[in-house]
Amino acid sequence: MTTAPAVRTEPTTITADDRPPVDVPLRWLDDVAPDLTVGGVTCGVPFRPGAVRDSSALAVVDAWGRAVPAQTWPLATWPDGSVKWSGVALGAAAPPSASYRVVRAADVEPGAPATAGPTVTVTEHADEVVVDTGACTVVVGRSGPDVVRSVRVPAPDGEAEVARAGRLVSSRQDRPEPDHTARRESVGVVRDVVVEQSGPVRAVVRVTGAHRDVDRAQEDGAPAWLPFTLRLVLAAGAPTFRVVHSFVWDGDPERDFLSSLGLRFDVPLRAAPYDRHVRLAGADGGLVREAVQGVTGLRRDPGAEVRAAQVAGRPTPPLAEWDEQVSGRMRWVPTWEAWSLRQLSAHGFTVHKRTAPDRPWIDVAQGTRSDGLGYLGDTGGGLAVGLTGFWQSHPTGIDVAGASSDVGTLTTWLWSPDAAPMDLRFYHDGLGQDTYDDQLDALEITYEDYEPGFGDAHGIGRTHELTVTAFAATPDAAALARLAAGTATRPQLVPTPEALHDAAVLGDWDLVDRGTPERAALEDRLATMLDFYVGQVDQRSWYGFWSFGDVMHAYDPDRHVWRYDVGGYAWDNSELSPDLWLWTSFLRTGRADVFRLAERMTRHTGDVDVYHAGPWQGLGSRHNVQHWGCSAKQVRISTPAYRRPHYFLTGDEHTRDLMLELRDSDRNFLGLDPTRKVRPDAATYRPRRDALAVGLGTDWSALAATWLADWEVTGNERSRDRLVGTMTDIGALKHGFFTGEALYDLDTGRFATDRDRVTVSHLSAVFGLVEICSELVSLVDAGLVDAPGFREAWLQYCRLYLATPAEQEAELGVAPSGTNLEQAHSRLAAYAAARLGDDGLADVAWRSYFRGGEFTGEEAFHPVPVLPPETLVRIDEARTLSTNDAAQCSLATIQNLALVGHRLPPR
Repeated sequence: MTTAPAVRTEPTTITADDRPPVDVPLRWLDDVAPDLTVGGVTCGVPFRPGAVRDSSALAVVDAWGRAVPAQTWPLATWPDGSVKWSGVALGAAAPPSASYRVVRAADVEPGAPATAGPTVTVTEHADEVVVDTGACTVVVGRSGPDVVRSVRVPAPDGEAEVARAGRLVSSRQDRPEPDHTARRESVGVVRDVVVEQSGPVRAVVRVTGAHRDVDRAQEDGAPAWLPFTLRLVLAAGAPTFRVVHSFVWDGDPERDFLSSLGLRFDVPLRAAPYDRHVRLAGADGGLVREAVQGVTGLRRDPGAEVRAAQVAGRPTPPLAEWDEQVSGRMRWVPTWEAWSLRQLSAHGFTVHKRTAPDRPWIDVAQGTRSDGLGYLGDTGGGLAVGLTGFWQSHPTGIDVAGASSDVGTLTTWLWSPDAAPMDLRFYHDGLGQDTYDDQLDALEITYEDYEPGFGDAHGIGRTHELTVTAFAATPDAAALARLAAGTATRPQLVPTPEALHDAAVLGDWDLVDRGTPERAALEDRLATMLDFYVGQVDQRSWYGFWSFGDVMHAYDPDRHVWRYDVGGYAWDNSELSPDLWLWTSFLRTGRADVFRLAERMTRHTGDVDVYHAGPWQGLGSRHNVQHWGCSAKQVRISTPAYRRPHYFLTGDEHTRDLMLELRDSDRNFLGLDPTRKVRPDAATYRPRRDALAVGLGTDWSALAATWLADWEVTGNERSRDRLVGTMTDIGALKHGFFTGEALYDLDTGRFATDRDRVTVSHLSAVFGLVEICSELVSLVDAGLVDAPGFREAWLQYCRLYLATPAEQEAELGVAPSGTNLEQAHSRLAAYAAARLGDDGLADVAWRSYFRGGEFTGEEAFHPVPVLPPETLVRIDEARTLSTNDAAQCSLATIQNLALVGHRLPPR
């Protein structure tokens, strides 16, 4: 073992006069200033090392150079302690500017003081937390089933309560067939509450707990399941707050069938039934607008003013002013007790209502895709709740109940009680694959890596985002339509591509450049790939509770469908890094549609494809018909390399949790060997704490990304030492990365450096290793990390991977086999060419890229189309294209252009 790693921790020596300038432009993702009353906005802003020592010294100015109220905090730091990414939050106090800039507070122009505005305040009590945004007050309970005890709005005589008893509700049954009589009702019970941010512009309250059967909810030690984390994110001046709800499915798939899951609020109703209102969002901004007791369409007319007031949600005139032919007969007009909206597929919703629980449901409306917002209230106040991704995450629903009583309820269903119960059993019986030999043989035909007991969903998760809005009176239709739109498409500020590129973060990429015909052809190819996958999501309806955010792996040209039912060719589960492709593409293009697909993929792959509890906690599942179905449980899928861009660009706390929960994922190698089925030394290898076999490709890249994320986000020295220590050890290995696998000591976090072997896997560099090594070498080159030999080891791998067998043998003593995926690996040669200034290697990179090469083994079924640079890819004709190829070949295009674009062959 080598000595402890050296890391530069002293402050960068930069005086006030020679600090790099700080002026980061921010743009709205959709290039239109949105309505910030839907909860403000949060984003991340990058800086070069040493530029910013303290996030609190930053300011935000609008398009006219005026400082605006903002909250800033560090998201990540460089090894020298300077700020790498800062979070920036704006409230809802003023109309948003068309753009903003982040500057040093000391550099704000004199005479442009920050505009005064409301602040958000947090008051902690022994049994509750009270958050006041200036537009609403939210009380969070520290125990019991009521997560949100009260929601209040300003009123002439103080505050008016518009909602109470906000709680998570669920039900389950012991059989997959729908059976309402067999359902056990549960409620979420709060275990812990932590204030993560307390203003002045943004407040975040994290609530954790689990579900218990309703009849035992208050019992200490009662059985619990479905552990949840619920964050309330509140912004100054906003009547709307976000709710980010995540849960872990920890049931038994053979006997636990979730039959409903939702968020429910009680809504006090004080006005007469004809002044009570229900609103349900339809499609494209439309609303179902109804009163509990309607006065329109009657045989007798109460008066135009009465009808207009009720339709608008305003107080109707006093009853004495109505036409007496109506006012004297109101007892004959039915009151409606409940409304139900159901979105059971991505292509249709229905709305029904009824007068009482023992009366039938009456059809109200039907449509395609509901915007997912429901409102209940009266002329004295009400509550609206919206669900982001409502129709995409079907089966969903919205219920209004008790509307004719003193207290109604508004429930947003994340899993509709009218859908078939959630069935997470594995989709086949194993087909007799009881031995590794049989499983490997089956892999040759269905590409499915099966193993008994491994297709278990226990421990996967799911995240939903909701908005909750308090109103002092029933709002008009336009206000609710804006709220529904802001819920469906959340406002987002982002740094411009130029600002992101100038900060030199997140790997090797450059800005879009169509300055030559050759580059323009490749840019067209990249854009076509992105257009195709963005479009395929909707064309193929890649939607649903567990699937929204993922894409399919490979296409079946005979059936003209993606291979949704063929073993390992179905859901992609991050195979060959489509996550990184989308995020890198967004960085350079700024495209809103690409950002949102990348964000949805981050949500999905981080929650559904990764285990958060149980024996495989910290591991992800390889591609399969079911997201959790494959027996390959590996860190290459759970790697934070796929989450870091989302966290840095948005400051999202849940994504931070997903990364940090993996900080001890190296321990997984003690219990589960990722190469157990194909290990040449399987007869003798046994996992030991002091000698765990860890691959230097997919395994170490995931561990390195984990340790880097933990170190830069939290400053954890254990992760720092393991990262820098293993970097140093790789540099000390005789054959560096070509060693293929090293023996890892779990207690010291170091590799043994005496292993002398040469082996290569074509998968080693296609799960984030290229991107993470680029960042790590940059830290070494900047003098921020001292890891002797690491830079040289990585450059050796990049130089020799595509070298001739003679060149490989001359340096390594043997020409390793398995160096396929030639087009994807062209970027390794490009990296070495750029770092070493070797134009010969640049030519190797472009020749390998355009030659493409015939893949072997698992890739033989879907070779990448070999296309000259001037060819615009027609995806509809290139049906052999797979997501793997699209991701890696697009990354190769981007990185080759950034690294050796100057050597791009002419047309």
